[in-house]
Amino acid sequence: MGMERGYHYGVMARAIAEIDAAGGERVSLEDLAARLAMSPAHFQRLFTQWVGVSPKRYQQYLALGQARRMLAENFTVLDAAHEAGLSGAGRLHDLFLRWEAMTPGEYARGGAGLTIRWGWFDTPFGEALVMGTERGLCGLGFAAEMGRDAAFADLTGRWPRARFIEDAPALRPWVEAALGGREAPLYLIGAPFQIKVWEALLAIPSGQVTTYSEIARAIGQPTANRAVGAAVGRNPISLLIPCHRALAKSGALTGYHWGLPVKRALLAWEAARADAA
Repeated sequence: MGMERGYHYGVMARAIAEIDAAGGERVSLEDLAARLAMSPAHFQRLFTQWVGVSPKRYQQYLALGQARRMLAENFTVLDAAHEAGLSGAGRLHDLFLRWEAMTPGEYARGGAGLTIRWGWFDTPFGEALVMGTERGLCGLGFAAEMGRDAAFADLTGRWPRARFIEDAPALRPWVEAALGGREAPLYLIGAPFQIKVWEALLAIPSGQVTTYSEIARAIGQPTANRAVGAAVGRNPISLLIPCHRALAKSGALTGYHWGLPVKRALLAWEAARADAA
């Protein structure tokens, strides 16, 4: 994968900043292109290639109130998915994923005995650090907001006793499959409660959102909103386990482990693509 998609995300992050600076006023295509030092034609072509809709239409998905609109119009109730067993098999949202989870005993050992391979990959949302065991992808973190060193320390710190080997070629087939909507395996490394929350996240379709309280209810712990929020924030496989689709009841984006600009770009990208389809 080339660096073109990461470049697109860099433009998106700058566009978000410019749209926010306008204080809710619509920015014309010509003005926005000029602020990003691009010709209107190139700007239009780049956006349409990246998300599938025009910059003018895309701008509505970047509005600060977009999350509230999605919550009102694209809310996902998770009970049905939970009752189906969340077995880890079958098609999940717009990706083909299969997953298995580490046992509690394995988790308690802090990754001892695990060999985790890692590499850097270009994605539609900037450069990503991807990690995987022989059983599947176990980590995916974005570096656009926090930088490479912090992202690497973040993921490796979750499994302090594992053996880490740089080996992007070994992971590339899984990464390309997952980003291309083809089958890829995930290996969930976490505490049992965290894994329940991550399984619930996997049931949220692309272009839709849910709330922390809905996740708590779906996993049978309706008073555990705070614990659910913490587990969502500790999801190690961003994008593929879609923690960005969890919102506060108010529609606020709240925190996002890899940076709120990434979360906004993710939600806007998915919403625009879902509406266009």
